Amino acid sequence: MRDIDVTGLILAGGQGRRMGGRDKGLESFAGQPLVSHVQARLVGRVAEIVISANRNLEVYRSFADRVVSDPESGFQGPLMGIYGGMRAATTPWLLVVPCDTPALPNDLLSRLAAGVDEHDIAVAHDGERLHPVVALLRTTLADDLLTVLATGERKVGRWYARHAWVAVDFGDSREAFTNLNTEDDKRRLEARLQEESRP
Repeated sequence: MRDIDVTGLILAGGQGRRMGGRDKGLESFAGQPLVSHVQARLVGRVAEIVISANRNLEVYRSFADRVVSDPESGFQGPLMGIYGGMRAATTPWLLVVPCDTPALPNDLLSRLAAGVDEHDIAVAHDGERLHPVVALLRTTLADDLLTVLATGERKVGRWYARHAWVAVDFGDSREAFTNLNTEDDKRRLEARLQEESRP
């Protein structure tokens, strides 16, 4: 799989309920918006970076080639964001990542691509748990996803179960998938990364 075959999609369209309704992707982390750390993991590794966002669209445009919003209003969840990204992609594959995982592995795409084999979906597994919104998917699944969304389904895992999917082991980099859902989460990871960067 070549870089030109993959669109990178950053999911930043949530309500940020656990951060007081603030736009999580634009929250400051180590002096930069969270989304910028995630974007840095994709630059040069994918054909195009697309951000799924439902507010602050102009701000997000400075971090992506394109910004797309959910086709339905009301903060419908990550599955709707994935559909929007699939519909926007012009490549056979879509790499999905959330905006609140600033320490994602630099080899994320290469390892998911190596693990997907003949499957339609490869999902990161940190050795303890699956991370459904860190995944590599065939964009040809878009029509099926639209059909499922029309039934009211919003659970990512239940949609994956309809297709040939595989978990890819990232047990050697478990902490890279830390989600920053609260201010405490953010402070802990900032402190840990600062500690690791010291000589």
